[in-house]
Amino acid sequence: MDLPRRVTIREVGPRDGLQAEAPLPVHQRAGLIDMLTGANLPKIEAVSFVSPKAVPAMADAAEVWRLVRRRPEVSYSALVPNRRGAEAALEAGGFASLQAFVSASDGYNTHNLGKTVEESLGDVRDVVDAAAAAGVPVEVSISCAFGDPYGGEVPVELVVSVAERVAEFGAAGVSLGDTTGMTNPRKVWELIPLLRERLPGLQLNLHFHDSRGAALANVVAAMEVGVDEFDASVGGLGGSPFAGGQSGANGNLATEDLVAMLMGMGIQTGVDVMALFTAARMLEGLVGHAVPGRAWRTDYPELGWASPL
Repeated sequence: MDLPRRVTIREVGPRDGLQAEAPLPVHQRAGLIDMLTGANLPKIEAVSFVSPKAVPAMADAAEVWRLVRRRPEVSYSALVPNRRGAEAALEAGGFASLQAFVSASDGYNTHNLGKTVEESLGDVRDVVDAAAAAGVPVEVSISCAFGDPYGGEVPVELVVSVAERVAEFGAAGVSLGDTTGMTNPRKVWELIPLLRERLPGLQLNLHFHDSRGAALANVVAAMEVGVDEFDASVGGLGGSPFAGGQSGANGNLATEDLVAMLMGMGIQTGVDVMALFTAARMLEGLVGHAVPGRAWRTDYPELGWASPL
């Protein structure tokens, strides 16, 4: 198999992982980002400049960002919903990129944002334009790229057409989200080659959820068709609060599980898996409940890690 020798991981725990949790104090959110920075993650989605009424756990983004002990070798990004959010992030400064978002289908987009896909594409264009004026690239997350909890199957042509639209706006890349963990390797093999054929120069990231236990299998399938960048969340924390209760606590692929698997396959990430194990264990204390990640709960004698359980 022609698998990549190295994979880039973008850590989304401080944003996507915490967004459905009870709000944490700003110093704890900044501290989590610092812990993950210390694990040598190359990319971290740090904060979200969204309405605190809509997502209370993401309030005070600028204050969290101000407290973060940033390292120049780490690419930090911020999620923004529209021009106003983009302007707030640009005013805060220091982000390597911004993350806009839209769904591939109207069902989830309407529940998530109260807008059709076409209306949200207008917001994406505004974000790209605002960021371009400041010289900051924008990546666009396309939610429900593999299935919609409200509408079911999402045709691959629809996903590709949304990606083509955001590429026309000037987006630097897209992140395809399996928002409620509905996909499987067959769907990955179907969508990714078509997207590569139609948009060969577009940067591509995949964001798998583990709701049905298939996230790691989907990563391997994606690597088989040339993908070498993935989102993951420490502890497996997260899931969309707007997905009809279909993602919940076991939403995101756990970063430590992904890194441990890739290490076992001989694929480099540059990430300190032992630091991730420690961060995942500490995260349970921050959120006050068990997190879904599994790797740190077992022994890894080859790494000198003994399960604390």
